[in-house]
Amino acid sequence: MYPPKVQEVGCANDQVGSGSGADVPAAGIREGGSTHLIKPRSMVMRTPQSHTAPENPPSQSTLEDLRLPVQAKLAAAWTSFMFLYIYVDYLALYKPGFVDDLLAGIVHEFDLGPTFVAIALTLMAIPILMILLSATLPARINRTINLVVATLYIPVSVFNAAGEPWSYSYFYGLSIGLEVLLLAFILRSAWNWPRRAASPATLAAGLDSEPLRPPQQA
Repeated sequence: MYPPKVQEVGCANDQVGSGSGADVPAAGIREGGSTHLIKPRSMVMRTPQSHTAPENPPSQSTLEDLRLPVQAKLAAAWTSFMFLYIYVDYLALYKPGFVDDLLAGIVHEFDLGPTFVAIALTLMAIPILMILLSATLPARINRTINLVVATLYIPVSVFNAAGEPWSYSYFYGLSIGLEVLLLAFILRSAWNWPRRAASPATLAAGLDSEPLRPPQQA
């Protein structure tokens, strides 16, 4: 008795090699006494490829857009406001006759003195401190203070154009417009301060932290 014949390469007489060593007839369809071989799906079906699309499209990197916290936005807005506030007063020194009025002790038809200087320092100190307060105060107090201070400084900015000639209307119109725009940005950012909904775990932790009260006797 001879061992079964093992085909290592190819097929003979329309037979395929089997893992057990036996010759297995190739799969086919029998019609009219003859057998037609069936090719494997891997040989017949091919994945269609588009001729228009590139095979390896180039990867496009997108710019990272980080979301700034509200405190940083408010501090940046107050910093911009202070630059405008200072430079408007500085550029006003170049108006003809302004320095002469200063030497005479008059600014915007107001007499210079300790009261005027104290009021001017107060009006300058509040926006300067708002830069620090906007970045450090807690959310609830921070939001309230920004809403109040920004609202009060809108008429203060508009007052800079009081008594000025029409020849400087563009200068004061541009400065007041930019300052009011920054104040509106501060009001909008503070008003739309993001709120975080309390999770059930936070509520449960708050209830657990409350001390138990003894029942009151009637």
